[in-house]
Amino acid sequence: MAALTPDNLERARAIVALYPKARSALIPLCHLAQSQDGWLTPEAMEDIAALVGVTPAEVRGTASFYDMLHTEPVGRHVIAVCTNIACMLGGAYELLEHAEEHLGVAVGQTTPDGEFTIEEAECLAGCDTAPCVQVNHRFFGPLDAASFDALCARLRSGELAGEVPHHGTLCRVERAVGLLAAKGEREGDQR
Repeated sequence: MAALTPDNLERARAIVALYPKARSALIPLCHLAQSQDGWLTPEAMEDIAALVGVTPAEVRGTASFYDMLHTEPVGRHVIAVCTNIACMLGGAYELLEHAEEHLGVAVGQTTPDGEFTIEEAECLAGCDTAPCVQVNHRFFGPLDAASFDALCARLRSGELAGEVPHHGTLCRVERAVGLLAAKGEREGDQR
């Protein structure tokens, strides 16, 4: 299991410096750690806790609240199928059942090769493309059984790697502007 790499530890410190209170950087640091390993490892949660001045249990408690953060390993591609009303009417439950059959795993499980994890999503806000699917938080839809199978094949082959990064990567653009929190105003700093 991995703690934050030296490069990510440096990036984490820079992220913390953007906030007046270190604790405010908790979620951005969780995203950073998840982009490193695809999920929040216990060691990474310990690093985050030390950086923001909370316990590892508080990091886990916060991370477990958010659907976009995973505290257990997931596949390289996390496929979320929306089953809210518009998608349901468009065949989402049939698509979800097909996804389970096609991939050979149930909702919440990961394929044995570690390639895919299937999730059921309450609403992905893609009602105009119902049934809507997200793969690593990138939208696809509307999908039916055939287009779902084709999407999985394209993901597996790496054809969509430029469009769909590995799970955990929300943004490929690193912040290059902004103000650092004023020294002395940060929580825990001595004046």
